[in-house]
Amino acid sequence: MKIRYISLILIGLIIGINSYSQNGIAQINTISASPYIPQYVEWGGEKIMLDRYDMRERFDREMVSFCYGHTNTLMVIKRANRYFPILKPIIEEMGLPADFLYLAVIESSLNPRAESPAKAVGLWQIMPATAKEYGLEVNDNVDERYNVIKSTRAACKYLKKAYEKYGSWITAAASYNAGQNRISTEMTRQLQNHAFDLWLNDETSRYMFRLMAIKMIMENPVYYGFAIRSSQLYPPMRFKEIEVTNTIQDLSQFAIDNGISFSQLKDFNLWLRSRKLQIQEGGSYIILIPYVDDLFYSTNSQEVYDRRWVID
Repeated sequence: MKIRYISLILIGLIIGINSYSQNGIAQINTISASPYIPQYVEWGGEKIMLDRYDMRERFDREMVSFCYGHTNTLMVIKRANRYFPILKPIIEEMGLPADFLYLAVIESSLNPRAESPAKAVGLWQIMPATAKEYGLEVNDNVDERYNVIKSTRAACKYLKKAYEKYGSWITAAASYNAGQNRISTEMTRQLQNHAFDLWLNDETSRYMFRLMAIKMIMENPVYYGFAIRSSQLYPPMRFKEIEVTNTIQDLSQFAIDNGISFSQLKDFNLWLRSRKLQIQEGGSYIILIPYVDDLFYSTNSQEVYDRRWVID
């Protein structure tokens, strides 16, 4: 009812503008409505009030950015249908709030091939040193920052450690962007105990509000103007897990032997960084082989993950 009411208002405005233009005023072709800003949002179990001028205006900036940066926002909702079913059980198993799904959205736009200028890669944009600190293998043969499951666990370990230090999930999230040393140093210097109250660089200052804004939009995308049908979401994939304990000399042949192409093998095992897989004695890796039926929209029978994302 609320959406219909807003639509009627906009239609009325457009009719009024069109009639006004007939009197010699230049016609306005589009209406850009300022997004609704609530009194507060909840993120990571915290109730975050938006009444203070800076809190409201910083949140408003990100809402406008996501609502009118249509391309990226549409893409993350479509991709979320594939990746949220994988990420959410791991996040919850590791003891983090499900809201950390949106940290992966902000970090990479849920593009598993994402790479930053600073060489952070994968869904969680993990740096090489951080990867090794949290148990990920990174070399010319294997880069587990691209392994969706293992990188999610590593990111959760980092965030749990940050939460133990700060007692706030949103401050822990800020430290994921800026680093714990920077957040702790600024808290000491500025005599504050929450990241919202710190004067930080623009990227980190926006980061926290981007997390809250994308959550709000993805919980009700239709309200914010994103109309997507079920068939337009990227479907989840089912996989056979193959444990390999011996070196694979030719991954192209391995892919063909398992009924897929090398390109498809790479798509779902981006952590493979060479055309062969060297395995040390006693070592092993799990390679994901997608079900052939799931590779085609006409035969993929996976369900919509969140019905709020679609209009049908």
